[in-house]
Amino acid sequence: MPGFLDLQGYGTLLLDGAKLTVVVGLCSMGISILLGLLGAWGKLARSTAANFAAGTYTTVVRGVPELVLILLVYYGAPTLVQDIAAAAGADVYIDLNPFIAGVCTIGFIYGAFSTEVFRGAFLAVDKGQVEAARSVGMGRVQCFRRILLPQMWRFALPGLGNVWMVLIKATALISIIQLPELMRNSDIAARATHLPFTCYFLASLIYLAITIFSLIGQQQMEKWANKGVRKA
Repeated sequence: MPGFLDLQGYGTLLLDGAKLTVVVGLCSMGISILLGLLGAWGKLARSTAANFAAGTYTTVVRGVPELVLILLVYYGAPTLVQDIAAAAGADVYIDLNPFIAGVCTIGFIYGAFSTEVFRGAFLAVDKGQVEAARSVGMGRVQCFRRILLPQMWRFALPGLGNVWMVLIKATALISIIQLPELMRNSDIAARATHLPFTCYFLASLIYLAITIFSLIGQQQMEKWANKGVRKA
């Protein structure tokens, strides 16, 4: 490793943090996609209860800062459960895993944003194709699986790309719960080497590199999804 990147032996710590950041981002994105599909179904369903549940989810999550939700899940929820158990006469101790807590919270937060992306993507699919599918005898589930689901990805990819870009930067917030991702390790290196500018600047370059590679990957996925689509 070049001398200016060694950081008195702490350079590898930043690389390890970057790897964990990507893993956290990918796992969180997977959760957000699943919740986004479920939320979009709830918003587009004919059920009033599903509409209300999905609407409440997206409104509340998008209205509360990410950091507050992370602290609420990691510190607040275990304390609340322990207090309730103590009031009932039970002795319970809960120690959440920072990785699981961080991934689930970030995924839960950005699932609300993915919900709106998928809702718009489903609505963008030509309704004539849905009507044609229903006219030849396809049921609602079959129509969703064969017509709506395959085609909506083409409309959802740009929005999901934006969700990913914001999500990967938001992983820096989980440094507050001591998960050794890029931001946490950068802070450790900065304190140990007394080179805060260098450590944080290198961290920013790593985040930028992740973003650039993500943009390239997104462009390739969009090209693949648009194959065979006639340009207007």
